[in-house]
Amino acid sequence: MQILIGFFIALAVGLTGIGGGSFTVPALVLLVGLPATTAVGTAFVYAGVIRLIAAPFYLAGKHFHLRYLWLMLQGAVPGLLLGTFLLRLLSGNADSPIVVILLGLLLAASSSISFAPKVQYPGFAKRNSKWLPWLALPIGVEAGFSSAGAGALGTVLLLNYSEMTPPQVVGTDLLFGLVLAVIGSAFHWGFGSIGGAVLVRLLEGGIPGVILGCVLARWVPAKKLKYAIALVAIFAGLQLVWTGSRRMLGEHSTASAASIRHVPRAATPVADPPPSPGKPKR
Repeated sequence: MQILIGFFIALAVGLTGIGGGSFTVPALVLLVGLPATTAVGTAFVYAGVIRLIAAPFYLAGKHFHLRYLWLMLQGAVPGLLLGTFLLRLLSGNADSPIVVILLGLLLAASSSISFAPKVQYPGFAKRNSKWLPWLALPIGVEAGFSSAGAGALGTVLLLNYSEMTPPQVVGTDLLFGLVLAVIGSAFHWGFGSIGGAVLVRLLEGGIPGVILGCVLARWVPAKKLKYAIALVAIFAGLQLVWTGSRRMLGEHSTASAASIRHVPRAATPVADPPPSPGKPKR
């Protein structure tokens, strides 16, 4: 199952440049059963390797914009560090239901942007390039917290606010996500929040999947596929919220039951024994 998960996620990344974090984290939490922080760390390393394999296909065709990539990284890298710190801060318990719920909300919200009314301003990046780092800052925060967002939000930003063609957008965003994945992987590796055995099985399916996706990208209508990816990611995010909420309610019920069991009972007053009869007086 883990090999199949890795294959289909990598296929989507090779076709559209998005879907790595949005798919990997929910799949690892819901299907594999990894703790939230371990799922995020494993997804970072997996996404980094997959994007590293896909990058040469887009670099060979010069489908990227180096200046926009650099400007976005100026804002996204500090945001990545902030998001990683928030994840570690909120996850004293690595399987905290609060972290699972927040991951689900972030995934569902970021993926919903694909269906929001788009305000087209293709000349924004060219005329107001100084704003790109600030627009990329929240993308980095979400990537650091959930390993998602670099693909979906980066693609939405570049499609709507730059003059680049769709292939250039995919290539630039793929390199953007690659840099964030490498930096995020280094932090999570240092934290020890990597599922090594699961990562190996994901890559067994992911490496052929991303190569096939890059080869098929010329013939598959990527725009329609992106909407399908967004729908699945929204569903996965809501499922994470549901799972985390049930876990939180279950822990609350268990804690309440335990507190009831340990409530000391009121001591029952014991009547004094009747006085023993003395010797009769003469």
